[in-house]
Amino acid sequence: MAPPSSRRSGFSKKAQFSLFTGYLLAGAGALLGLALLVLSLWQPSAFAPLRGVAGDVVVAPAGEATATARSGSRGFFSGITGYFRAGSQNAALREEVELARIRLAEAEAVKAENRRLKALLGLQDKAVKPVTVARLVGSTATSGRRFAYLGAGSSDGVKAGMPVLSERGVIGRVLETGRASARVLLLTDSESVLPVRRAKGDVVAFAEGRGDGLLRVRLVNLGINPLKPGDLMVTSGAGGYYRPGVAVAVIIETTPDGGIARLVAEPSATNYVAVEPVHQPEAVSALMASRAGTDGAASPSPAAPPSPSPSPSPSASPSPAEGDE
Repeated sequence: MAPPSSRRSGFSKKAQFSLFTGYLLAGAGALLGLALLVLSLWQPSAFAPLRGVAGDVVVAPAGEATATARSGSRGFFSGITGYFRAGSQNAALREEVELARIRLAEAEAVKAENRRLKALLGLQDKAVKPVTVARLVGSTATSGRRFAYLGAGSSDGVKAGMPVLSERGVIGRVLETGRASARVLLLTDSESVLPVRRAKGDVVAFAEGRGDGLLRVRLVNLGINPLKPGDLMVTSGAGGYYRPGVAVAVIIETTPDGGIARLVAEPSATNYVAVEPVHQPEAVSALMASRAGTDGAASPSPAAPPSPSPSPSPSASPSPAEGDE
């Protein structure tokens, strides 16, 4: 029969002495540890040098390695996060730069307009106080007719013909009003015509809505087209509805008679708008009265009862030849 794989220690004196020595050393180590513990509790300053050496040899290198690894991982994850946020940050910066460029060009246009007015009429600066500030609750985007709906109406002082502006530029003008809401004719509507001029220089034109979200800019004086892509078009003040110098559109493509322009103030991206009073209500009323007189002179023969002449109202839109939207 094969011998057992392991034998009891009692069969070997050497094994018994080794086991006894191990127990003895373990007990001595436990007693030494207990004595050191009691000594450290009784006199903590006695082990300060040993703790300092242990901190220098073990704790400091381990802590430094851990801190380096933690800083590296934080920098790695910060780099990944910054990479994914770079697109949105760049888009926000580009929008801020574009808005600043528009405001700068608009300020230059207003300054030039003020210089002309002061030189001719000695006018003083006068701030335009909006009638109300309201939310643009919706707008059409798929049909040829482009309207928007305003969360303010006649109870807020809104009347037909008043211009509607955002912080970027012109949105349109009020077409119809209810008690608590109003319908706005957007600049991109196919029936919208707005007198404009280039912000730098005296290039005058009409901005006509195309019904597809863009404007067609037609020059008044045909000849060599001075417009270039990137030119900012602002309101000229003709027609009496809009005050001059407000940003309207940016030229993106030139044509023989003008150009194609992109709106500065996109209605779909606008939340709040300001409704301003008509810039020259007397001029608008006089224009409406003259149109009413012309329509009355062209009435049918006496056999038919004459149709009543329309009352002067800002909601009636003059023809593009008369310099209004």
